[in-house]
Amino acid sequence: MMLDQFQQAQIDVNGVTINLHHGGNGPPLLLLHGYPQTHFIWHQIADRLAQRYTLVMPDLRGYGDSARPEGQPDHGNYSKRVMAQDMVEVMRALGHERYFVCGHDRGARVAHRLALDHPSAVSKLMLLDISPTSTMYGATDKAFATAYFHWFMLIQPKPVPEMLVGNSAAFLLKAMLGGWGSGGHAYIDPAAMAEYERCFVRPDAIHASCEDYRAAASVDLEHDAADAHLRIGCPLHLIWGKDGIVGRMFDPMVDWAAKCSGPVTGTAFSSGHFIPEQKPDQLLDEMTRFFSV
Repeated sequence: MMLDQFQQAQIDVNGVTINLHHGGNGPPLLLLHGYPQTHFIWHQIADRLAQRYTLVMPDLRGYGDSARPEGQPDHGNYSKRVMAQDMVEVMRALGHERYFVCGHDRGARVAHRLALDHPSAVSKLMLLDISPTSTMYGATDKAFATAYFHWFMLIQPKPVPEMLVGNSAAFLLKAMLGGWGSGGHAYIDPAAMAEYERCFVRPDAIHASCEDYRAAASVDLEHDAADAHLRIGCPLHLIWGKDGIVGRMFDPMVDWAAKCSGPVTGTAFSSGHFIPEQKPDQLLDEMTRFFSV
């Protein structure tokens, strides 16, 4: 079974239960997954990373086997601030006060907020295939709205997106992971795909992921505007897929340099969006180099 060398746990923090796997040797490294997946995205590199780092691989609030609470009217309980607080409390419960963080997709947005709200906790930060949320919304045009249509579908008032996704959840999951038909999803281990599907198709999980996106288009933007003067102070390393939407439509190095006071480095992979499974060996090399101490 995937991740069978790690200890599974469920930890009650911040009013929710967070499901995770953890283990390894060395400095702590928090790994945060994105949509529409779970913490199993790290399965191809986790065993090797654990030889150097103590890994903590949680399911974000609303995803996987973590709690999936009903969204609040202002979507605040799915704000990246609240989701980052979940992670800080998880790490503290495991005895980690300062650590490395790597996030992909939605997890990278949580990681961004974590670095702003809890700068003493994050010693180095790696973000996979995103530009800042406010930057991406601010640059929206027809091309971006077409390519990232789910950003605009999932933020619609409930129950419309919940019903639309729920009527074809397994199909939508595979279509997204296959790059909307451009490359297929053969890169995903069948056992991982089964795990993603098990978690994605549940009605409360569909609602939770909609709330994640609704928060991103509302309360998260409010937090970003209020904190526009804040900068990420720790070293930041960016990786993006040059064949993905971020690589084709944005300039991650420029976008993130505007959000940082510390050093920013980065590189583009010959891949799409789902880097941990499309380019695991290359990602492992970048992680071990950047997170060296």
